[in-house]
Amino acid sequence: MQRILIIGPCGAGKSTLAAELGSRLGLPVFHMDQLNWRPGWVESSKDEISTKLAEIVAGDRWLIDGNYGGTLAPRLARADTILYLDYPIRLCFARVLKRIRTYRGRTRPDMTDGCPERLDLGFLIYLLRWNSGPRPRTEAVLRGHEQKIIRFRSPLQLKDWMDLNGK
Repeated sequence: MQRILIIGPCGAGKSTLAAELGSRLGLPVFHMDQLNWRPGWVESSKDEISTKLAEIVAGDRWLIDGNYGGTLAPRLARADTILYLDYPIRLCFARVLKRIRTYRGRTRPDMTDGCPERLDLGFLIYLLRWNSGPRPRTEAVLRGHEQKIIRFRSPLQLKDWMDLNGK
């Protein structure tokens, strides 16, 4: 595993896994949220993100967490491993609420400085609609990459895998 992509719904724990696995494997970690957001919750343009990603994915070793569907194709093409945290939305929703409580008003370690955690109704609705919108789109883009996907349906499955594959 030299080029790893971690995907899944909001609140699944992609960034937490990226930090832990990147440390274990000595891989440089890139968070899509950091590549996308500028201070003050200003979004980068698609061209800016594409340029940043092109540099990263051209490298021999990386770990990238985050979905950002419009950028998945080039990452999927270069990834040798795709870790899909395919968790129940009720679990992810609870985790997002906990994250909001924990970091409210402060910037998370995996987020751009100047983007403090906040309660965002649109974001919560996006998560609640994951199974009817983002998930089918993600699954469609994943077609053809099945041999690279390791799908986890629960945190316990991930923990067992990490225990078996940990250093």
